[in-house]
Amino acid sequence: MCSPAQFQVAYIVSQDLIKYSSRLPSNVGRSILVHSLANALGLLSQDYSPHTRLRVIKPDPATFDDLSMYHARNYIDAILLTVEPGTESESVEFGLEDDCPRFSGLPEYVRLVAGATITAARVLRIGYANISINWDGGRHHAQKSRAAGFCYVADCVLAILLLKKTLPAPASPLSSRTPNQRKYRVMYLDLDAHFSDGVSQAFYSPANLKSKQVLTLSVHHAAPGFFPSSPLAQLPFEPSTSFDPFTLSLPLLEGASVKTFANIWPHVECIKDIFNPDYVVVQCGVDGLAGDPKCKVFNWCLDVAIEGSLGWCVSRIVNEWKGSRKLFLGGGGYHSPNAARTWSYLTSIILGKPLSLSINIPDDPSHSGFPLYAPTFTLDVPSGNMIDKNTAEYLADVQNRFERVSEILRGVLQSQ
Repeated sequence: MCSPAQFQVAYIVSQDLIKYSSRLPSNVGRSILVHSLANALGLLSQDYSPHTRLRVIKPDPATFDDLSMYHARNYIDAILLTVEPGTESESVEFGLEDDCPRFSGLPEYVRLVAGATITAARVLRIGYANISINWDGGRHHAQKSRAAGFCYVADCVLAILLLKKTLPAPASPLSSRTPNQRKYRVMYLDLDAHFSDGVSQAFYSPANLKSKQVLTLSVHHAAPGFFPSSPLAQLPFEPSTSFDPFTLSLPLLEGASVKTFANIWPHVECIKDIFNPDYVVVQCGVDGLAGDPKCKVFNWCLDVAIEGSLGWCVSRIVNEWKGSRKLFLGGGGYHSPNAARTWSYLTSIILGKPLSLSINIPDDPSHSGFPLYAPTFTLDVPSGNMIDKNTAEYLADVQNRFERVSEILRGVLQSQ
């Protein structure tokens, strides 16, 4: 058992999860790099941190009933191959083409990734851990009846639906609200460079604001031709019949750097403070880091000591966002060694003992892919030379809009 001064972090992984996640066509081999580096750096040892105890937990594969909490049954049949594959037109209907082709092990992949995120949510729900991690999750583009954007299963949505359930209630409240209030609030924060269209659309409901338990906030890039295209990806506009203050976007322009993230972060925390969530689900896609070969839109870096970095943002969530349990997920990121670097580094921050970014990548027989970390062979993913196009005028517009949104959100919550 942990001493009172410690708290538990649940790290969700298994050999099967690594095996099938490493077959994902958009990220072949990424999962094995991520978890082998975390292990080689000693992060999966219970003795890594004197303050925080990590437990490795093997996920239960998601059942048909688990998946049907959100997904349409005919879509589940299609991706799990519980019925014979249909015609080409049926594959098109379910999005199983182009960036989401069928691949060997797709049914196992869907069950394991969804099951890992559901397991991560369950351990929070029963109080086994205060923080849980599934770096193979975060598939934020998957729709109710369609695969999209390299995402086949809406694991983020499934976790949120589980966390907002009212029963069984914890023995004690997680926040300042009274013990007999059983409607738990879940905040979803997405830090991927792409808009969280699958998650945001799932909970978008402008006509029903009085009983909202879920708030989504996506910080991303949005521009003509940049995936995904959605009206919900834009800055909040003046209230109308289509405005939902619980479905928020904070789009950033090209070259967003630590300076820009430090500027907008108070808006994120203001929304969090007003909503006062019991659970926070954080999608930590890493395609916004400098050097991502597919995304190439942001100039973000890792160093927890630099205000506005990804490491700094995660540290704020872990150490300053009191009164809520947290679920950290992976997401995009198409430079696999950098994804491994990042999620290992974030794990060390979550454990309260950040690694040095100058540390050498272990040249260990148990660590897969050491040559892939060339040319530096260190943990750091530094910023590049991209110009930050987020001007003072644009950031002032962001501030003005989020101040208005904050007022509206506060008013809606006070009326509940």
